[in-house]
Amino acid sequence: MTAANGRRQGATGGDTVSAVVRQWQAVHPGLDTAPMEIIGRINRCAALLQQAEDAPLRRAGLSRAEFDLLGALRRTGHELTPSEVARETFSSGAAVTKRLKALTERGLVERRGDTRDRRVAHVRLTDAGRDLVDSILPEQLAYETAVLSALQPRGQGELAGLLGELLGRLEGTPGMPRA
Repeated sequence: MTAANGRRQGATGGDTVSAVVRQWQAVHPGLDTAPMEIIGRINRCAALLQQAEDAPLRRAGLSRAEFDLLGALRRTGHELTPSEVARETFSSGAAVTKRLKALTERGLVERRGDTRDRRVAHVRLTDAGRDLVDSILPEQLAYETAVLSALQPRGQGELAGLLGELLGRLEGTPGMPRA
């Protein structure tokens, strides 16, 4: 199968990205839509997965960003400074400050000042925060397992490897085009 055949085959599939690709090919027949077939599907899958995975978060009264912050504290297993939380969650300092305030008010995290430098704060999960993360995470992982069960284990491994390569390139390559 040639790359062109693979592209045409993908464009004739039954998913929503296939329909979008067919529309673009009708309007611009010479346009190479192969990137759209990959990136469009990644984006669509991500949106659908996140929508379903956010349901337990909404029931717990959390946003995705708040859960990511709690998860960062849980998986690292120790206190973090707000700047470390920002790095762990790919968030701005201002966004972390706002989330920490809300989570502190809910009793899910605690802040304490540094004994040597009053400008530095340390953040940790409370027992309630840890229990909340530990109650939500298994439900999310069960959903992900169910979704991925449509793929053979070998296909899952291949997909994980390919996405890892792409993510590594996007995260680590200086000069990569960015918006």
